[in-house]
Amino acid sequence: MRGTLAVLMVAVTSMVALAFLVPLALIVKETAQSRALADAERQVSALVPVLAVTTEAADLELAMARTEAGRRGDLVVHVVERPARAVGGTGRAPAAEVARAAEQTAASTLERADGHILLRPVALDHARSAVIEVFVPAGELNRGVIGSWAVLTGVALVLVLGSVLVGDRLGARVVRATRRLGRAATALGRGELNERIHPEGPPELVAAATAFNAMANQVSHLLAAERELAADLSHRLRTPLTALRLSLDHLGPGAEQSRLALGRLEGEVDQIIAAARRPSRAPAEGCDAAEVLRERLTFWSALAEDQGRPWDLVGATLPVRVPVAAADLGAAVDALLGNVFRHTAEGTAFTVTLHEGTGTGTVGILVADAGSGIPDPETALTRGASGAGSTGLGLDIARRLAESTGGSLRLDTSSLGGAQVQVWLRTGPVKKPISRP
Repeated sequence: MRGTLAVLMVAVTSMVALAFLVPLALIVKETAQSRALADAERQVSALVPVLAVTTEAADLELAMARTEAGRRGDLVVHVVERPARAVGGTGRAPAAEVARAAEQTAASTLERADGHILLRPVALDHARSAVIEVFVPAGELNRGVIGSWAVLTGVALVLVLGSVLVGDRLGARVVRATRRLGRAATALGRGELNERIHPEGPPELVAAATAFNAMANQVSHLLAAERELAADLSHRLRTPLTALRLSLDHLGPGAEQSRLALGRLEGEVDQIIAAARRPSRAPAEGCDAAEVLRERLTFWSALAEDQGRPWDLVGATLPVRVPVAAADLGAAVDALLGNVFRHTAEGTAFTVTLHEGTGTGTVGILVADAGSGIPDPETALTRGASGAGSTGLGLDIARRLAESTGGSLRLDTSSLGGAQVQVWLRTGPVKKPISRP
């Protein structure tokens, strides 16, 4: 922005300076020429009284020697008579021009490459006349013009540089306030809810900074209220969970699997309460997706056996690192498998495949079943939308997990004939193929 403002100030000031400097430069040049010609006219006028008294060459040469042009040899007096004669030299003006000037009553000027010639007619008597010729060199015509132009150019440069300096200071003030606002917004986006800025700069940026502080305060209050609400709701679940555990204790050894499930549920509730009380979430260190899948399939295998569901886990033999926490990945897998058990009939087969893309920087978790499929995929991906009495958050949990890594969630038809949910996690940048000549 500072560079743009500097260029803008240079452009505007340069145009304004040129608009004034060009006419001023022409006026200076015309003024210098007018001054030189006026000085020549003054020297010519000094000879008119002498011509009225005498036309003798000696007297005229003595009078011409008293003028600057005469001392330079640039002053000539043409006496028009029979025969015509010139005093002080032959002169530079053509004879035809001298004759034409003798017939006029006003002075005339001839322009040449090396200067100007001023011809001043003087009437002597009815039979004679004279023409005073004075040559003004180009140096006299342009005396002081270069210096004046240099001064004007210097003034223009000072004006341009001054405007650039002023524009840069104004731009620095705007840029400084804008950068502070950008850094504060970035910090707030990283979860630093205490980030605030001191409003300064132009009125528009002061208003933006004030609005940012108000927004940050509101976000902090809303998140604090949401965390408290989530913690309170999760804490209220402990009472029915405690009652359920007491009931399971009366069932004896046959309810061991149910006790394990209840223990995991209590652990998830504790994690929810801890996460809700935590001001910000620490960045995930990553986990082994294969290990998480094996653990979760072991948990769900008991229920699958009870319902007579054939299942298979493919591709989870070697470690596969993904940039998400094990708890988050496990929750997403549980949500997808829970959908399979909830929305398909007992005895419906399902498979879970772990696919590591070669050279694509992605890892895919594919959950497929042999059910009736998903009739409306777009509605199924809408958060909170469900057609089977559930909360409608299962697919959304998996989608948000995938998008947190730069990946995506896709719905497709599986080879088993039912639905296939593909969760693609981004593990690195995409490798571009090498072009071969």
